[in-house]
Amino acid sequence: MFTLSVVATKGGVGKTTIAAHLAGLFRDIGLRVLLIDADVQPSLSKFFVIDHVAPRGLTDMITRGYLEEDCISTVQLPPAGFSGSAARIETTGHIDIVMSDTTDGRLQDWMFQHPDYIVRIRMAIKSLMASSYDIVIIDTQGAVGHLQDAAVVASDTVVAPASPDIISAREFLAGTNRLLERIQSAANLGLHVPPVKALLNRFENTNDSRLMTGLIRDQMPNMAGHVYLMETEVPSAVAFRKAATARVPVHWIDPHRCGDVMHRLMWELLPSLDGRYAPNHRNHSHVPGAVDAAQAQKD
Repeated sequence: MFTLSVVATKGGVGKTTIAAHLAGLFRDIGLRVLLIDADVQPSLSKFFVIDHVAPRGLTDMITRGYLEEDCISTVQLPPAGFSGSAARIETTGHIDIVMSDTTDGRLQDWMFQHPDYIVRIRMAIKSLMASSYDIVIIDTQGAVGHLQDAAVVASDTVVAPASPDIISAREFLAGTNRLLERIQSAANLGLHVPPVKALLNRFENTNDSRLMTGLIRDQMPNMAGHVYLMETEVPSAVAFRKAATARVPVHWIDPHRCGDVMHRLMWELLPSLDGRYAPNHRNHSHVPGAVDAAQAQKD
């Protein structure tokens, strides 16, 4: 099982979007995906249509320290009424989600009062129920805090999206340094510290966007070797807005440009998946043993 958290020190940089679209792609290549919405503003819980809503969610998972079925909701893909060709994708993968239920702040208060808060998510996803999944993706709040700390410590890799505009770039650099200080505190306690991978999101082919990208790149050596800038850049594209409206992964809307980007991102995060394609990708039939996408749509 591989655990990935998507973090940011401010909202609006696209972390929920990245988490959702990666989950959809992992699902389509046949992996069992568990999403954990650890954001006090539960955007991820609202991205997909939920087929089965569990009676409990994030609060019980963390306070118990283990994961049970009553905390796991089920994502419906394709959603009812979606008529795109990708709705005929055949896959053995699926997406479940632990929904956020902490908008009132009580969970954060509970974590503040429990010194072991930082390992609570890690304890939960190492439990028996979590062994049913290949990938765990944790979406975090857009601010440093106990929930973000617990998500980072539970992860094998941390993805930190950054938008290449002047305000977001400056906040990314300052916020990432604050995140590194908190990570170092966890390392001093002997806890696992995952690598942080900066991802340029909503990149545009403009001078301003390239200038801000250069600013972020130039600061990487000052991150003490703890932060790495990913080669993949996620563009600003209408397909992402259309996907959010339809509540489906972006490679269902645009299997070419955006689909290619999401595949490259997946492979860069998990090189062992290099060469694996979603069934609606033009190269899917080139994978030995893969079901032809056109045939899958006819069945």
